[in-house]
Amino acid sequence: MRLAEILRGVGLSVRANLFRVLLTSLGVIIGSFTIIMVVGIGKAGEDSVSEQYKRLSVETITITRAGGGMRMVAGSTSTQSTLSKQQALDMADLAHVLSVGISVSTQTTLAYESTSETVAVQGINEAYKDVTHLDLGAGEFFTDDDGTARRKVCVLGYNAAELLFPDDPYAAVGETVKVKGLSFEVLGVVARIGGSAGLTSSSGGRENSSSPDDMVYVPYDVAIKYAAGGSTSAMARPGAGSGTASYVALATDAESVSKAVTEIKDYIYGITGSDSLYTVADAGSTLASALQTANTMSALLTAVAAIVLIVSGVGIMNVLMVSVNERVKEIGVLKSLGASRPVILQAFLYEAAFISILGGLVGCAISAVAPKLLEFFSIAYSFTPNALLLGLSFSAVTGIFFGFYPAWKASRLRPVEALNAE
Repeated sequence: MRLAEILRGVGLSVRANLFRVLLTSLGVIIGSFTIIMVVGIGKAGEDSVSEQYKRLSVETITITRAGGGMRMVAGSTSTQSTLSKQQALDMADLAHVLSVGISVSTQTTLAYESTSETVAVQGINEAYKDVTHLDLGAGEFFTDDDGTARRKVCVLGYNAAELLFPDDPYAAVGETVKVKGLSFEVLGVVARIGGSAGLTSSSGGRENSSSPDDMVYVPYDVAIKYAAGGSTSAMARPGAGSGTASYVALATDAESVSKAVTEIKDYIYGITGSDSLYTVADAGSTLASALQTANTMSALLTAVAAIVLIVSGVGIMNVLMVSVNERVKEIGVLKSLGASRPVILQAFLYEAAFISILGGLVGCAISAVAPKLLEFFSIAYSFTPNALLLGLSFSAVTGIFFGFYPAWKASRLRPVEALNAE
């Protein structure tokens, strides 16, 4: 029997049971669509993580206050629960540490003329700016001397500047804005970066954003004095006030990162007598951990999609088994006319493949418009052709795998028994 005749028979069978075929392919549609979405969302997650850490070099080491209470080591007499500013900066004197950046963050109002909004304000020193590669699009950056002199100057992130100067964000340079009701001179505007610095967490909203584009940068000492209410201890002590202090160090070179991490941990332990107050991690391991988390979530969602496809495959098998029972006499006639077992096997396998591939194609078509819906819910999605190929491949394999047994059973029917069947 020629291939064209086999395919024609498949077409007639599908058309005769069109509604049943559509219901059967529904599971395949959902499964393939889910796989495509999972791959796209997972890819967007990986891109986001990479974007967040792209400004940190491999020599960067982050030092953040750990959550929970203070765990003192037996025999320790130290009761200091945080590093002071000077103690943090003194880490630059360690053998394998090149420089140390210090930052403190809080939320307050940013205003210019009639425009006002709550934003994240970050007090930083010069070293922090250099370590995290904050490049200016216009103007200049403040210095540590500005902080010592308590000059009320600031540098705006691109989005923060655009909020106040929508026509030209760089026009903010030289203007005076209000930060917590105090007048600050804008020295510069950071070039648009996108993503996150990878140093602080974001819980949603402009005021909680960790993106450099949304930040307002002021000298560290100025942030301590003005932006957070004037209490150095309140700013530097996490949980006591609105500020959260963190540090970022730069190792002398890539080969010295592990030694620098050990030195910093020993240094902090020597001051606080605790090894759990601060988390010290190099940018590479932090990035790897974040990517692993994103990949694990993608794998779990893909597994769910695979289960959906398996369930739909069982549905295809059930439909084909019913089809075999309904077409016993047809199979008997074909065999009596000389159709071989492989021909019968191919006919039912083609039907199974058609149902599954049809579902896969519909799933691909739906996935083409789904990103618009995801955008409405603020879910990042990154299109990749591999996702379409994977979804379609899973669909085809599912149909062929679960369609094989009914096809094999049909091919094993004896002509006489088939013709005599009721």
